Amino acid sequence: MCVAAATGGAVVGYLTLRRAREEIDDCRRMLVRQASAAGDLRAIRDVAVYRYDALEEMAGRLSFSVAMINGLGDGIVLTSINGCSETRTYVRCVVGGKGEQPLSPEEEEAVRAARLGLGSVAPKPRAARQAADTL
Repeated sequence: MCVAAATGGAVVGYLTLRRAREEIDDCRRMLVRQASAAGDLRAIRDVAVYRYDALEEMAGRLSFSVAMINGLGDGIVLTSINGCSETRTYVRCVVGGKGEQPLSPEEEEAVRAARLGLGSVAPKPRAARQAADTL
């Protein structure tokens, strides 16, 4: 009886170990699938351009901020401020939809537009902005 119990215990132990290995393999496969799907979230997918007049001396909305954001809300905002004699270009990192450094209102608008999938946006006309400011 002692030998039979030992043999039965070994069989149960072997079957339990085999089942545990199958569960571990299933978990590994699931993690690989999730990691490959997360790769799609990391690809740049949302882009928006916000054009505006940054300087009073320049008209025609020649300054711009371009937000390039992935599905996680991470990416960059590229800003170009154009004047008569020079152009300045800046890049700021975005993590989780927020700038690592403080963003200008135009850069924030570009990020918002990208997250909403709006593409190209422009500032409100001056009269509409003044009316909104008085409210």
